[in-house]
Amino acid sequence: PFWLKRKQARRKSPQTQSVGARTRPPRQAAAMAKTAKAAKPASSGLAIGLNKGFIVTRREMPQKPSHMKGRNSKRNQLVKEVIREVVGYAPYERRMLELIKIGSASTFKRSLKLAKRRLGTHKRGKKKRDEMSEAVSAMRRKG
Repeated sequence: PFWLKRKQARRKSPQTQSVGARTRPPRQAAAMAKTAKAAKPASSGLAIGLNKGFIVTRREMPQKPSHMKGRNSKRNQLVKEVIREVVGYAPYERRMLELIKIGSASTFKRSLKLAKRRLGTHKRGKKKRDEMSEAVSAMRRKG
């Protein structure tokens, strides 16, 4: 039957995917890089169905260096602290600090709105607001 014939597809290099006349690198979801991938179910050996495919033994691959991107090392943390001490805060960050210092729920929310507008996404805004609230609490602890 025609559906059991294996197609000999042309192999594309893993570095680029063809999109019309242009080529672009494959997409890598940021969320995928941070979390462990779920194991694929075993292949059934059939050419059709949910778990279709040739039965092979899976190899345990080492972790890619690209999956380590974004992790905090002691050295990078120290560099960021030194830069923060020398350079200080951006004007919008200073405004966020003032809003957080007031301490009401509405100003806390307003600081998130400000961060969202400046940084582009809700997630980045929340991260920045948490960073700024940590800075405020550190200032209060310091003196």
